[in-house]
Amino acid sequence: MPPELKRIQELLYRLITAPGGAAEGLAAERGLPRGGLGAVIGGDDRLSAVERVDIYANMYFYRLLDVLRHDYPATAAALGEANFHNLITGYLIDYPPSEPSVFWAGCHLAEYLRGDPLGVRYPFAADLAALERATVEVFCARDTPALDAAAMRATPSARWPALRMRAVAALGVLDTDWRVGPALRRFQTTRKWKAPEAGHGRILVWRRGARVFSRELAPPEARAIAKLKRGASFAQICAAAAVSSASRGSAGEPAAALNAMLARWLADAIVARPASRRRAPDTRFGTGDAKLSAARRGRAARVS
Repeated sequence: MPPELKRIQELLYRLITAPGGAAEGLAAERGLPRGGLGAVIGGDDRLSAVERVDIYANMYFYRLLDVLRHDYPATAAALGEANFHNLITGYLIDYPPSEPSVFWAGCHLAEYLRGDPLGVRYPFAADLAALERATVEVFCARDTPALDAAAMRATPSARWPALRMRAVAALGVLDTDWRVGPALRRFQTTRKWKAPEAGHGRILVWRRGARVFSRELAPPEARAIAKLKRGASFAQICAAAAVSSASRGSAGEPAAALNAMLARWLADAIVARPASRRRAPDTRFGTGDAKLSAARRGRAARVS
């Protein structure tokens, strides 16, 4: 890229993203080309050069606002239109997009809410935003072939204890202080927002096919899921769930509980099929793949 073109692009980017508008951004510029902004952007009797840049600046902001409203519909409904608009204005100042894809534009919103005054007025908002972000990232995560019940039954039972198990890429666990899972499901069903109740919990978020699901995890299963995400053996996963159950005084039928848990995992398609010798690169929850498959590109993610 010619150096002059690069300097022009950088100038326009600074003006378009200036928090106070193009005119304020222009006043702070040093080293403008001879002729000022008019040497780069042509003006006329209808619109000056600064006014033309302001058109792009407004387009830039409102495009990002639309993207984030789409990614965080429940958060927007909970805060209200004006509050959400102001939240995104401040957020984009502190976290300007740094990647070519708008997929990453809202990845810090939950973190930002924890320190924003709106997060004090609406203390559940950060957890809600984190769950909505998890829904987006799980929806966009790469596909992982899942282990099914038939393949599990085909494995000799004597090999089960040593069988290494791992989670599919499209899976994550959130720790929350508010019961945002039921609140989000209610919103998606009725499109009416009702504030969640306080209550610590863990939420499992995963994708099966082109749909994203979530549910609350009881402590025994949460311990087992943590082992699954670390690629533990089947015996270690079962031990984690059994120890947690016993500590809560619910060890009456551990074998039946473990069988039910495994059956649910296989039905939900959250256990990855054992990797071949040539293992695909790992994708951690939270990194997401913005390149959606054609099968998912036209479908809206939803938590079920």
